[in-house]
Amino acid sequence: MAKLYYYYSAMNAGKSTVLLQSAHNYRERGMRVKLFTAAIDDRYKSGTITSRIGISAEATSFNSSTDMLELIRKEHEQSMLGCILIDESQFLTKSQVEQLCDVVDILNIPVLAFGIRTDFQGELFEGSQALLAWADKLIELKTVCHCGNKATMVVRLDTNGIPVKEGVQVEIGGNDRYVSVCRKHFREAVKG
Repeated sequence: MAKLYYYYSAMNAGKSTVLLQSAHNYRERGMRVKLFTAAIDDRYKSGTITSRIGISAEATSFNSSTDMLELIRKEHEQSMLGCILIDESQFLTKSQVEQLCDVVDILNIPVLAFGIRTDFQGELFEGSQALLAWADKLIELKTVCHCGNKATMVVRLDTNGIPVKEGVQVEIGGNDRYVSVCRKHFREAVKG
């Protein structure tokens, strides 16, 4: 029986690396996989999942209007899919997460979604909220704060390296704009 998995963490925990390794594992067993990534994340090459350690793979880009169920259903009818893997799943809409539940429940295809749990203000992303509520299995990938404790939060930095306290929820960036920290250091940086 297929399941919906949500792998979540702060930034820099290796989500894309784990996703790409999972895709490799399925392919090594002769199964077809379908990879997705958010169109809004254009830090690297558009339509590509890229890990900080240098591995990458082509993926289908999705945005808020993408019908995930229909897209997956059509491809599955042409050639059986063994697994769906989604990077940057925090950018999914609630409706798209519901569609992924249908992919699991109706099409019987496992879905592995990878994403960040909260934004730079400590608020859930829409996709993360729905995945935390509806996933069959939640898996936390861990990274560390500069103090050595588990990092669970993300701080956005301005161009001078100063923590940002207000702004739009989505602003794409990497290590130049975001740092993963523990709750204590998040509160000191953003709330303090």
